[in-house]
Order: sequence, then C-alpha cells, then structure tokens
Amino acid sequence: MPKLDLDAIPQTNATGYPPEYAGQVQGRHYRRLGPAGGLTEYGVSHVVLDPGAWSAHRHWHEGEDEFVVMLSGEAVLVDDSGETAMRAGDCAAFPMGDGNGHVLQNRSDAPCVFIAVGRSGDTDCHYPDIDMHLFAGKGFRRKDGSAF
Repeated sequence: MPKLDLDAIPQTNATGYPPEYAGQVQGRHYRRLGPAGGLTEYGVSHVVLDPGAWSAHRHWHEGEDEFVVMLSGEAVLVDDSGETAMRAGDCAAFPMGDGNGHVLQNRSDAPCVFIAVGRSGDTDCHYPDIDMHLFAGKGFRRKDGSAF
C-alpha cells in the first residue's frame, strides 16, 4: 500500500556534522520517507525542528535540487536575500548550483514540521558561513580539504 505509516518509520536526530558544528541541529528530528516508500531516485524526509533548532547550517548543493513544504508551525528561512517567515502551506525551492546558501531556523516556542525533498546521491555541498565543506564521497572537511 502506498500510504506510509509515519509511526512505523524510525525517527532520528543523527548528524554527520563534526562536533563543533552539530549543536544547532541537535533538536532536528527526521524520518527518511523515501526508502520506506521504495523510492530510489530522490530523497524525502519528514522533519521536526524543536524550538531553537536549525535544519542544517546554511548551505547549497552543486548537484542537488531541494524543495521544502511547511506542514505546521513556523520557521525562518535564512538565505542570501535575508530572512523570510515560513508557515504551514509555504514552499521554498533551492535549485542546484545556484550558490544561495539556505537554512530553516525554528525561532518560535513550538515545534515546526516540514517535508524536504532532494535528489539522492553524493554531491559537493558548500557552507558559506563556517569552515566546512562536504566533498562528494569524502565526507565533511574544512574548506582547505583538511580533516576535522
């Protein structure tokens, strides 16, 4: 049956970020819906941000489009153009390679929930505000390529 049972899909707050950058995403909880639904060409995640939590560090992907749909609560989208409130029903699109770093931050006193869609696979990811870069196939490194 195509309908997914969210309660049957494990929720995690795991991150691959180095410890010095992991704090902001500690209150991010997500479920990988794509594998649970048999999807292999793109990823879909159900994400809950606790108050104060970020979706990621501000970033952009060289080879991955991203799309977000807010389901409930409120977050602030921070990107190169400034800050934009995101509420239930709002959508945001992040084309691959555009260089516009983005992040959702929950600055409210209640959880917010959204769906994030992106392409599966390795791609370089840039973090303009911190000394971190995700090198496809190599993991997180400092911008000069050195290990954490």
